[in-house]
Amino acid sequence: METVPTTVLCGERCQLGEGPTYDATTDTAWWFDIVGRRLYEARLVSAEITIHSLDVMGSALGRIDAHRQLLVADDGLYVRNIADGRMALYRPLEADNAATRSNDARVHPSGTFWIGTMGRKAELGLGAIYALHRGELTRLYEHVTIPNAICFSPDGTIGYFADTGKNVLYRVDLDAATGLPRGAPAALVTRRSGGGIDGAVVDADGLIWNARWGGGCIDVYSPQGEHLRCLRVPARQSSCPAFIGRDFSRLLVTSAWQGMAEDAKRADADHGRTFVLDIAARGRAEPDVKLATA
Repeated sequence: METVPTTVLCGERCQLGEGPTYDATTDTAWWFDIVGRRLYEARLVSAEITIHSLDVMGSALGRIDAHRQLLVADDGLYVRNIADGRMALYRPLEADNAATRSNDARVHPSGTFWIGTMGRKAELGLGAIYALHRGELTRLYEHVTIPNAICFSPDGTIGYFADTGKNVLYRVDLDAATGLPRGAPAALVTRRSGGGIDGAVVDADGLIWNARWGGGCIDVYSPQGEHLRCLRVPARQSSCPAFIGRDFSRLLVTSAWQGMAEDAKRADADHGRTFVLDIAARGRAEPDVKLATA
């Protein structure tokens, strides 16, 4: 396992830190504490952290434009005004099923938003993966236990996602213009031990940077599934990465203390904190979400 220069971006401990993303136009990183119902905003130039309380369990967001975000929550998708935090429901998401909530999500280069849901207690096969395309939600995959690692190749022709319940990372061919599948997914990586396949992001070279829950690291895979690198994260339950910085050369990584016993927390001094790894990577900007009216 490699050790790279690492700093704590935010010392606040997230019960379930997830969903990091980066807005290059404002040099601002965003992430969630899903269970804590909090949205974090970090202005990187000043290192100023703002914590926004939410009335819903938010798990991910995508930028719509300079003034709005699309926030993924346990009961729906909300348009959020960045300036004042006001939110308006855009589309319900399994709002009639109190047993589920949203989880991992990421925007395809076309502007289509892939979104995962799961059981609130990680019940077997209770979740699904959806695509928001041209304002309409379509269910792509059913019977998913813990959807994670949603990410896409730079040209939009390949999609990746994981079911952490099975500890399998899948690869699927996509229509680059729509972000929708062109065939059935196939297993790319299967992890037998050492932690769970969690959130992921793809760099400009097409490499997959994947957080390993319970492993305290970031694994880097080729598009063919070859394990290339393993980078240490100073919290055992590392959860999701995002490229940050004007040149996208650093990696923000969230973590969590959910499910940890008190002795495990004491042994994991930085549990739940949010980190920046100086990796000199070739990251890339996240695309904006395209809505029906856009």
